[in-house]
Amino acid sequence: MGTTKQNNTLPFQIVILLGITSFLTLNAVQHQPGHHHRRQGGVINKFMRPKLELKQCNIFQGQWVWDPSYPMYDSSKCPGIRKEFDCQKYGRPDKYYLKFRWQPDHCDLPRFDGVEFLKRMAGKKIMYVGDSLSLNNWQSLVCLLHAAVPNSNITQQQTIGGIKSWIFGDYGVSIISYPSNYLVDIESEQIGRVLKLNSLKDGNIWKDTDVLIFNTWLWWTVKGPKQSWDYIQDGTMILKDMNRMDAYRKALTTLANWVDSEIDPIKTRVFFQGTNPSHYNGQEWNATGVMDCSKETMPVKGSTYAGEVPPALEVVKQVLSTISKSIHLLDITTLSQLRKDGHPSSYNGFKGMDCTHWCVAGLPDIWNQLLYTCLFYISF
Repeated sequence: MGTTKQNNTLPFQIVILLGITSFLTLNAVQHQPGHHHRRQGGVINKFMRPKLELKQCNIFQGQWVWDPSYPMYDSSKCPGIRKEFDCQKYGRPDKYYLKFRWQPDHCDLPRFDGVEFLKRMAGKKIMYVGDSLSLNNWQSLVCLLHAAVPNSNITQQQTIGGIKSWIFGDYGVSIISYPSNYLVDIESEQIGRVLKLNSLKDGNIWKDTDVLIFNTWLWWTVKGPKQSWDYIQDGTMILKDMNRMDAYRKALTTLANWVDSEIDPIKTRVFFQGTNPSHYNGQEWNATGVMDCSKETMPVKGSTYAGEVPPALEVVKQVLSTISKSIHLLDITTLSQLRKDGHPSSYNGFKGMDCTHWCVAGLPDIWNQLLYTCLFYISF
């Protein structure tokens, strides 16, 4: 009986292995030298198109390709990765998700160079402002830089308010995480906690930074016990609640006005990180019946995603377009939607199912590679 059971499961194992091999082979072949000149079904393959200069290229449009030289660092050697993000430490058995790089359709990204980053940012402060996804992003950058200079003078600091800093003393570079779930203020008043859509007092701290990366959306739809405010103030009106997308637009407009009035574009580069996707509905990647990311080990093939563009991203684009000073969208939404495999799922210190945040090492390293490209290789 035992032999029969073993023989029956063998074809299934072969199918799984063949599926993985097929995915990897397709991606590898598409980016081999000479493949750019092939035709498929009489149509010129898009990789035949000539490469563009980075400043002319949409670096956010492309697909994920297998690259055995990735990841860019060993997460076990980065000290203090938070237990939310340290997937390998908490038992994730596969490493396929670590082996993909982002390939824009019409250009090639420079590989992240931590030493170059530190030299060119010498004496400067880089600050991630936002919710736990900003923390996720910050965690990636400090690991990328630590991997480049593991024996340099590095100081870690944390304030009572949760502001975290890694200071690379040999270069005078500070990498800061500033927690602010909504960007605008929440103040305790007699009636309770008030979310003030038109108030941004923390900006007095932010404006002295050399690079700002903003992010917010995750908490705007939260209701019930986890909601961190009791009332919303819009102008002089205090409301128990309002349409959350309208509130989000008003808060982003407050940020836009602050950038226009307070930021010196000669001193400070400002970025906004696009809306982060989650993966709890398999229909979005043509896997009907799947309710989370727990069994996902490979990205979505190609450059299109079956799920819709998050409406919040359209709000971000509309509001950012009104800013007269320079602010740049890190448009990571679609490329992140394709990475259904990149979440911690249950491989985190809390053992809960997390298909919202991302493993470190992992996808956030590519977000920071895109930031690196925008900072040093693309002139705005």
